[in-house]
Amino acid sequence: MDISTTAAAAPSLPMNGVWRTIRSYILWQHERGTLHYDIMVTLILIFVFLSPRVINFNDKPVLRDPHPTDVVVTPDAEGGLLYQISAGAITPGDDHSVRDQLLRIIRPISGEVSIVSYAPVTDGKGHVQSYKVVAKRE
Repeated sequence: MDISTTAAAAPSLPMNGVWRTIRSYILWQHERGTLHYDIMVTLILIFVFLSPRVINFNDKPVLRDPHPTDVVVTPDAEGGLLYQISAGAITPGDDHSVRDQLLRIIRPISGEVSIVSYAPVTDGKGHVQSYKVVAKRE
């Protein structure tokens, strides 16, 4: 009796076919319209739609407190920014405190800026309605 003929007749394991199918899914070896292609697409869609419910991706937006004032921002000719800030957001005081308050309002909008100049805008009776601020990015 020859040993080489008995070794060749050993049946293949059923797991070999499973691994071959998994490998073909990973390498995307199936044509469109076949059952295996439809299974692969279905698995991908299940992952896309169900994974956000199961996996916490920590992709929530950063919460920022919006400032309760109206701020209008326009670019000026010199490359700086011109802000018009409502006077209700600023408490009257000396130059330093007014600049600090203006910077606290402007920085959440435009990042790090420095105030070049500012001027109050008054109505016909002399009441301050808003502030025009010229600022440049640092």
